[in-house]
Amino acid sequence: MKILGLGIDLIKNQRVNSLLKNKAFIRRTFSKKEINNFKKNNKKNYFAKRFAAKESFSKSFGTGIRDGLNFKDIEVLNDKLGKPYFFKNRKINSFIRKRFNTKKYNLFLSISDEKDYSIAITMIQKS
Repeated sequence: MKILGLGIDLIKNQRVNSLLKNKAFIRRTFSKKEINNFKKNNKKNYFAKRFAAKESFSKSFGTGIRDGLNFKDIEVLNDKLGKPYFFKNRKINSFIRKRFNTKKYNLFLSISDEKDYSIAITMIQKS
């Protein structure tokens, strides 16, 4: 298995907290599922972790957020046990196929937070 991309992002939670006051930021950055899955506790850290995950994904991709790739296209969900993962939608599949010339790949995501900071690590692996 070959690693195609690796990205990491660290964000100060207070920065995201300030941005959350802008409803347009929320709608531009997070999917309906991400917004609806938010549990009423610790809004700042919930969204900071997802923002860091989206940034780490764009870094692992090697291009950042550009060329038609938007934050909202990168969707961070949780499985039944709470493990975070990237939802592989049609747009993500297309971007990875074009960028790395592969149809078979795995995405790995690890996110963590603390009082002041959130961090995310993304790996794209050819399967």
